[in-house]
Amino acid sequence: MARYFDVHPLDPQPRSISQVVAMLRDDALIAYPTDASYALGCQIGNSTGPERIRRLRGLDERHHFTLVCADFAQLGQLVHLDNAAFRAIKVATPGPYTFILPATGDVPRRLAHPKKRTVGVRIPNHPLVRALLRELGEPLVSSTLLLPDAEEPMTDGWQIKEELDHLLDAVVDAGECGKDLTTVVDWSEGYPEVVRVGMGDPARFQ
Repeated sequence: MARYFDVHPLDPQPRSISQVVAMLRDDALIAYPTDASYALGCQIGNSTGPERIRRLRGLDERHHFTLVCADFAQLGQLVHLDNAAFRAIKVATPGPYTFILPATGDVPRRLAHPKKRTVGVRIPNHPLVRALLRELGEPLVSSTLLLPDAEEPMTDGWQIKEELDHLLDAVVDAGECGKDLTTVVDWSEGYPEVVRVGMGDPARFQ
């Protein structure tokens, strides 16, 4: 049964944040809101979390997980950036963008694309996520909470709790979340290619 946390969307309660982070450090899989849609998340060292996400979402091993980062310095430790990518991504973050880039050696192999060795990275602009990441002190492995055959992500924390109660360890609810996805930019070949148009303005990468 998933534990339910009702937190303030702009000023999340420190006690709740600490409790969620303690669960993450104990290999929990959580659902949490972002500046785009709800997402699934686990600690980067969680050996079973990514496979739980794949099963829940019906994904294969080619799925790009996203490493959700607190800031640009943390992002820069996880992916290789040339000067053009560095400048463009720094200006666009934090915000509703996901960038696919070659992973550094700090990224576990099980989280990167099996052939390309690429991974998604993102810096959200959401008070709750930023509070979680500050307390955790490392990125979250994440994926949009979009169920198999669903056209849109789930938007309501209590509905997520009711429908996925036995598949998650915690649901963090900060009020109704949007159902828009992030704009995804693949920069793995040395130039930006917009592969999904979402909340973020794609024009700056086209």
